[in-house]
Amino acid sequence: MDLWVSTAVAKAGSAAWPLARVAAMDVVAASKAAILSFHLLSTQKRGAATQKTSAIVPSTPEVMPYALKVEFAADRKIRARNKFWYRVAHWPIWIFVFFLVPGPLTFDLFAHGGSIRNWYWLLFVMLCTGIAGLFGQLPGVEPMPYILFFSEDKPNPLYRRVFYTFAWNALLNFVLLNLGGSVDAVISGQWHMKPIYSRYYFVVLAAVVSLGLLGLLPRAGRSTKGEGIERRYFYGAVWSITFSEILMLILWKTLPKNHATDIVKLCAFVVALVGFGITSIFGLLPRTRPILAGEAMVAD
Repeated sequence: MDLWVSTAVAKAGSAAWPLARVAAMDVVAASKAAILSFHLLSTQKRGAATQKTSAIVPSTPEVMPYALKVEFAADRKIRARNKFWYRVAHWPIWIFVFFLVPGPLTFDLFAHGGSIRNWYWLLFVMLCTGIAGLFGQLPGVEPMPYILFFSEDKPNPLYRRVFYTFAWNALLNFVLLNLGGSVDAVISGQWHMKPIYSRYYFVVLAAVVSLGLLGLLPRAGRSTKGEGIERRYFYGAVWSITFSEILMLILWKTLPKNHATDIVKLCAFVVALVGFGITSIFGLLPRTRPILAGEAMVAD
């Protein structure tokens, strides 16, 4: 009996082994199929996520999902030469920049109407900048753009360093003195703008020129490598300071002279500076967006 049981068990085991082997192989095959299916599903999900990301982050600044708008060098049109109207349009900008250089004389013009000295200085500035423009030594008035590649580390010409240094003086010097004079008027109850300009204008001018000589001012450095970022700093300052100064001048000419309106002028001046500054930081104003490196570009 025991022998019969043993024989039966052995036969059953020998018969079940192929079945078990086949079942095990089926389990392995099913596991491999499940793993492969999971891998394919994950790949599809990653592909869909990539497509979704590329759909919301195109190479154009208008629909960037970020708060800070940018420009891409690859999207910028390259021009081999500057058009005649483009060159002519830049000349009055530099006339204005150097017309403001003698600060006390400029203050006398806006405060009291100026004198014949302002006309002499204007003619001198027009002559000098015109000659520089004819020889292609005036930013924006060159026959062809100097900067074509955003990240190219090339020497910044002396004329660009000089002109942009004095452009920074026209921006920083007047806004600092006007802001300081406005604060002084609110605190003391009297305006002291003329002595402030006489005492501090050339001090600030010397400081700005020194920073330019050291290459520490945007667009006035020794290299053009950071042009795509420095460009936005410069134009951000142009927008915020220019509009704030215009607003301050309008309020100065139209509002009555008393302590209450002095406070209004100061508040409006500060709000305009901060407001335009913030919009420039986020790239909402023309030429205030950072340009990402990689391709050719034209710097204005």
